[in-house]
Amino acid sequence: MVNFNRHNYSSFGLRRAITPGIKWLLIVNGVVYLLQLLVGPKLTLYFGLSPRAILNGFCIWQVVTYMFLHGGFLHILFNMFMLWMFGTDLERQWGTREFLKFYFLTGIGAGIITFLLTISSVGVTIGASGAIFGILVAYAMLYPNRLVYIYFLFPVRVKYLVMFLIGFGVLAAWRGADDGIAHFAHLGGALIAYLYLKQDWRLSRLWRPLRRFTSRRKSKTKLRENRKSAELMSEVDRILDRINELGGYENLSEQEKKILEKASKRLSNKRE
Repeated sequence: MVNFNRHNYSSFGLRRAITPGIKWLLIVNGVVYLLQLLVGPKLTLYFGLSPRAILNGFCIWQVVTYMFLHGGFLHILFNMFMLWMFGTDLERQWGTREFLKFYFLTGIGAGIITFLLTISSVGVTIGASGAIFGILVAYAMLYPNRLVYIYFLFPVRVKYLVMFLIGFGVLAAWRGADDGIAHFAHLGGALIAYLYLKQDWRLSRLWRPLRRFTSRRKSKTKLRENRKSAELMSEVDRILDRINELGGYENLSEQEKKILEKASKRLSNKRE
């Protein structure tokens, strides 16, 4: 479980510089949105998340690319505002690399969950909302008592806001609401974020057992090589003694000459 530094500031600061990871996410999303305006619906159909396209055309890249497409100016404006508003402190605390890992993990995880739960759908899912909901959950876990001003008027603690949004998403998904909102993506991103933080699913931690396994294998391999080298050199010493006894190299057996040749090649390779 992650040990959180649970700051409980009263509210968001008004002056918030854009951190490097968020800056590039804003730029990429903005550029893709302009391409959508120029290219038209074809871009959305090819890069949006379509279960039918993944099943029939093996378009697996869509679980990543759907995150950068949006359905209109208000859609991208709201998502990017939420990214900046809630993601800035996360990136500052975690660092850019860990923040971007988290962003893509929750976004891709939300895409996979959406695909699995809407596998018979002919619709197309687009938007960064899965990753944004992941950021919201992370923010609520790290800074639960910070205040957000709804419509810049009504103060609400972050934890209650996130609980309301998730509860609304669960209810809408359960009722099968046809409101044009990708509730499964929202809930999928929130679930992945919660498990990632609660169970400490950081990528650096997930790779640790693999690194230990690889290190053990390397150690065993090196130990075997050292043992073989020691046995070979012991055999070489015996053969050299035999040369003195027999009065020359030409009196050795073919097997003994092969051993000396093998030892010579091994020593040459080490020098190289």
